[in-house]
Amino acid sequence: MFGLFYDCPEYEERKASPFSPPSLLASEIRALIPKHLFQKSCYLSTYYVLRDVLVVLLLLHASFYIDLCVELLVTSEVLGRSLGYFVRCLLWTSYWWWQSLTLAAWWCLGHEAGHESLYVNKSANHIVGFCLHTTLLSPFFAFRASHRGHHQATNSIERDEIYVPRTRQELGLPRLTNDQDMSVAEMFEDTPIFTLGKLLVMQLLGWHLYLFRNAEGSTRYPAGTNHFNPSSPLFRPRDRRAIAMSNIALVAMFIAYTMLATSVGKLNFIRIFFIPYVLLNHWIVMITYLQHSDPTVPKYRAGAWTWVRGAIATIDRPFLGAVGRVLLHNVSHDHVAHHLFSDIPFYNLPEVTILLRHHLQDQYIYDSTNVFRALWRSFSQCRFVEDDGDIVFFKNGAGKTHRIYAAE
Repeated sequence: MFGLFYDCPEYEERKASPFSPPSLLASEIRALIPKHLFQKSCYLSTYYVLRDVLVVLLLLHASFYIDLCVELLVTSEVLGRSLGYFVRCLLWTSYWWWQSLTLAAWWCLGHEAGHESLYVNKSANHIVGFCLHTTLLSPFFAFRASHRGHHQATNSIERDEIYVPRTRQELGLPRLTNDQDMSVAEMFEDTPIFTLGKLLVMQLLGWHLYLFRNAEGSTRYPAGTNHFNPSSPLFRPRDRRAIAMSNIALVAMFIAYTMLATSVGKLNFIRIFFIPYVLLNHWIVMITYLQHSDPTVPKYRAGAWTWVRGAIATIDRPFLGAVGRVLLHNVSHDHVAHHLFSDIPFYNLPEVTILLRHHLQDQYIYDSTNVFRALWRSFSQCRFVEDDGDIVFFKNGAGKTHRIYAAE
């Protein structure tokens, strides 16, 4: 509970340590990893897919009995009306929490399939990823294409595809004239309630805003760029056919959900399907945002960026502890390893992380801050970066950074 109010020791240590960029080579890091960790197990990958599908179906089946069981306990006078109402709310809330997380597990497996790290066979990866993501109304081939660009240019201000920091000039902020930067502080003078409102918009709608409007994506693309236009500059010409096919499947799935809502009733559909879906999108945004946004982690421009530096400047977090590791397939616990070796199956990444942590030493970024605390910290403190400088850190609403570059 108290972790909601304090930053972890790793974060405080990073704040106090001037940053020096790593000078490692990709070949040096790859040589650390035993070859057997790159091997994909068809049986193990299939087990995880079937496990996640089964858990979602079991939770779905159980949800149909929540009201019936509570009503039975009330009518048999085991529970009073007031206590029955409380138990009903508790059971529905529990269902929404766990079902949204298991749906997030589907999304994580689809993400792994997009990297072709589940199966040796490329088509098998695409079929599994396509089915899982389409069921979640997520455009598998479109996201796979833009996500490929993100991995190729991670933390590059000019070329990264997602969570690209906005500069002082892009936000129309006045130029820095003194250390206090009071003019910026006045422009960013938000109340905590207003900031919380913006955070909720990002958490509940951020995934869709990224897909439909390229929100938080690269500013080098024109207005109107989205993940559904086969001719979008996000994609290569050879991607277009798959994008169109994905769009058709998404429309068909949306129609199927509309028919299902008519069949089970709008209220039941909202409780059983829609609320977990909304929360799923919260998990997607929260997971991906915290992997790449932190006041103490650098962003690079072309003069200093290398692929290794960009990949290492991602953050490992014990997201929801053991629950997050098991249900979300190491997506946050081993994200540094994933960026360095996206072709390694997720179930082998914990071993890779141990090797990396030993080799990278202080360059390895781990943050055990409670993830809800970290979300608020990053959202409220990561406002913009300066227009110049090859290595920059986010500044907050007062125009202050939380870490300095050793060369400064």
